[in-house]
Amino acid sequence: MIRVLLADDQKILREGLKMIIEMDDEIEVCGIAEDGREAVFLTKELKPDVVVMDIKMPRMNGVEATKLIKEYDSEMKVIVLTTFKDEEFIKEAIMNGAMGYLLKDESPDEIIKAIKTVYGGGALMNPAVANIFLSKMSEMMKQRGSEEFDEGILTSRDKEIIFLLTEGLSNKEIAKKVFLSEGTVKNHISRLLEKLDLRDRTQLAVFGVKNNIK
Repeated sequence: MIRVLLADDQKILREGLKMIIEMDDEIEVCGIAEDGREAVFLTKELKPDVVVMDIKMPRMNGVEATKLIKEYDSEMKVIVLTTFKDEEFIKEAIMNGAMGYLLKDESPDEIIKAIKTVYGGGALMNPAVANIFLSKMSEMMKQRGSEEFDEGILTSRDKEIIFLLTEGLSNKEIAKKVFLSEGTVKNHISRLLEKLDLRDRTQLAVFGVKNNIK
């Protein structure tokens, strides 16, 4: 059973999300937070598998809450779910370690799919949000003076794993595709993050899309 913590300041949306998520018999809502501060507290107390986080909330927004949650537990999976399509918030949420960024008008199937994908170690991003983040990544790379990268530093296995990440596959699914153990895939991804100076698999997937890695 996948245990999910919901964080949203609007009661009607919290209840609606809870109903949608619990339509799937493999997922349960283990806790509900009304703002970012409560989300951080309940994450520590309840230890959910996935946190579904609104961005614009009182006392503490979802961006700051995501940062604090990831500092407490770097392995915690966070999905940002919002109608607030602000470019700076998108950049900050992903840079703070969110594994998915979806809009609240996503279909119930997409929300459930996102939870299962992120729980399995994958990353998922709404296409419109991905385009915004790609532009932000480009700006950051330009500022670092690394708009172009030497593709020669990537092995064929590196490229294969990056491509599968861009397809939203989890470590387990990638392992089956490339005939490796799940642990070996996890270690390979860690080495890629270090090699490319990226923070997490979400950034690695975005890097793959931006550079057309196949």
